Amino acid sequence: MKTKLLQLAVLCGTSALFTGCSDSNNDIEVIAPVPAPAQGTQIELRLLETTDLHANLLNYNYFADKQDDKVGLVKTAALIHQARAQATNSVLVDNGDLIQGSPLGDYMAKVKNLAEGDVHPVYKAMNTLDYDVANIGNHEFNFGIEFLEEAIDDANFPYISANVFVDDDDETNDVPLFSPYLIQDKTFTDTQGNSHTVKVGFIGFVPPQIMQWDKANLQGKVIAKDILAMANKYVPEMKSKGADIVIAIPHSGLEVAEHKQMEENASYHLSKVTGIDAILFGHAHANFPGSRYEGMADKGIDIEKGTVNGVAAVMPGFWGNHLGVIDLTLQYNAGQWQVTDSQSSLQAIYETGDNRQTIALVDNDPEVEAAVTHEHTQTRTWVNEPFAKVTSSVNSFFALVNDDPSIQIVTDAQTWYTQKIVQGTELADLPILSAGAPFRAGRGGADDYTSIAQGDIAYRNVADLYIYPNVLKVLKLNGAEVKEWLEMSAGQFNQVDSQNAQTQSLINSAFPSYNFDVIDGVTYQIDVAQPARYDSKGVKVSDGERIVSLQYQGKDVTAAQQFLVATNNYRASGGGNFPNIGADKIVIDSPNENRQVVADYIAYQSEQNAGKGLDPSADMNWGFAPNSHADIQFISSNSDDAKTYSQQFGHIQALNQTNPDGFALYRLDLTQAN
Repeated sequence: MKTKLLQLAVLCGTSALFTGCSDSNNDIEVIAPVPAPAQGTQIELRLLETTDLHANLLNYNYFADKQDDKVGLVKTAALIHQARAQATNSVLVDNGDLIQGSPLGDYMAKVKNLAEGDVHPVYKAMNTLDYDVANIGNHEFNFGIEFLEEAIDDANFPYISANVFVDDDDETNDVPLFSPYLIQDKTFTDTQGNSHTVKVGFIGFVPPQIMQWDKANLQGKVIAKDILAMANKYVPEMKSKGADIVIAIPHSGLEVAEHKQMEENASYHLSKVTGIDAILFGHAHANFPGSRYEGMADKGIDIEKGTVNGVAAVMPGFWGNHLGVIDLTLQYNAGQWQVTDSQSSLQAIYETGDNRQTIALVDNDPEVEAAVTHEHTQTRTWVNEPFAKVTSSVNSFFALVNDDPSIQIVTDAQTWYTQKIVQGTELADLPILSAGAPFRAGRGGADDYTSIAQGDIAYRNVADLYIYPNVLKVLKLNGAEVKEWLEMSAGQFNQVDSQNAQTQSLINSAFPSYNFDVIDGVTYQIDVAQPARYDSKGVKVSDGERIVSLQYQGKDVTAAQQFLVATNNYRASGGGNFPNIGADKIVIDSPNENRQVVADYIAYQSEQNAGKGLDPSADMNWGFAPNSHADIQFISSNSDDAKTYSQQFGHIQALNQTNPDGFALYRLDLTQAN
């Protein structure tokens, strides 16, 4: 037989690829070699990406209960069809944060659940679009591994993730929770009309911080490893197994600082891994290429071509507002396919008109729309069912510059819950503080603000107040640690020069609003004339002290004074890189979601107030230290409700101007303490 095979090798050649050949006696049928592509053969390949859809399937805002053409896979799907029609060869990927984030996602996970045989509406929609592969995002773990597995079981496409492993107490065997990578044989047509098989490798990553953010769901079940380390492990393996090109799909943002172990945003460093040909990234809810990354050419970032250190890259925003596109030119040289050129771009589902109106650029995709109509209707019914009342309106229009009712309700609810669960314990005598942040303060655009009218309140309003399915945790901290927490939060503001008569912008746009924690139970002022002590990454950058007059019940907080601080699992486990905050400080590991605590508190207070409702008024426990001469401005909602609400405050003035993104300009008067 060995002689026969050698003879056949001579007859049929020794190429690894065969098409069909047999010996003259028909004893053995083998495959004849496929001729290698001619030198210089070119293939134009289009890569398409969706990311951070957060269960926004239709062009609908459940909080406002109305159509919203700025969001929705139903719109992105139309762009997918168009982009495919324009290209000879294409692949489509999704980059996670898919099943959580909108009330529809919450309804499926928390109310309806998934029985055996049920198909999650996310996959009803996506299965109409012929995705090639999908990556796991950090929010996929919010509802637990069992729900995740049941949900993705009905996806008509495979999932990958290269840095999450089964926790079996044996780190030497590294059993992946998902396939770390896939290599798919794709038939592409070259520029001359000839077909070729190209082995396309896909590798995905998730922030290792999932072990902090979803500790309750993941501890003892999985472990997460460093993104870059796993890329350096698996990409050479993919190449050795024949991958002609490697496409990285990191659910990870783009930061150009020096790499740190277990880094959350590692896409920049992936561009330096030999063998990666393109990066389809996400997580940061930003656009790449885009103006956010201007002035970084010295770091190897080219926003004209959309490359990072010469590697093609794209990040298409969030909630389906863009489709990411990379057009690659593959050329066959020296026995292998090589990327010789690329162009990255973003395709938007809408634009903003001269009068700030939203103009849809594509129609709804009928297949996606039909696939999820039933669950959409169920979700609308659920989120609109009243269960309590509020005695006045609640909004987050000025949550970044003023104590705010939308945060007050959350912090009061957390305090109420904590008071109940510490009764009769050794913690019962400790003072209770409560931390909350503005989740909807313009991060998603000029319409992304909480606005709840006086009267009946429904679940959609609670989800509007607290948009994440976080779990309540309680930390034990001393006064010095509480002060540092607030110093970190005060990085939300730019330093203001009181001697500068020119207009100065107050809000630091690089600082995420969800990291601007207000701590209730103490009173304090923020002196923005001082430099920020910490940057947005939690790195100490100065000795500035912005937090002044920090008091508890009218007395100065001492460094050694002990407190309980109610917060959420994200912050308690180190999310946001706040100083001195970590899981080792948790003393109450509650199983209850913050959002459910808020709903229970609203219902309780409404009932206690003889059905008249909850009073949501802010207690004004914090404000700014006086700054006598500066002309300070900030941006917020351009709605009539926001402008009317601003009239309640002598230190906030609407300027009746808007910026190019549709936000209204306001002036903040700090000539007196507020």
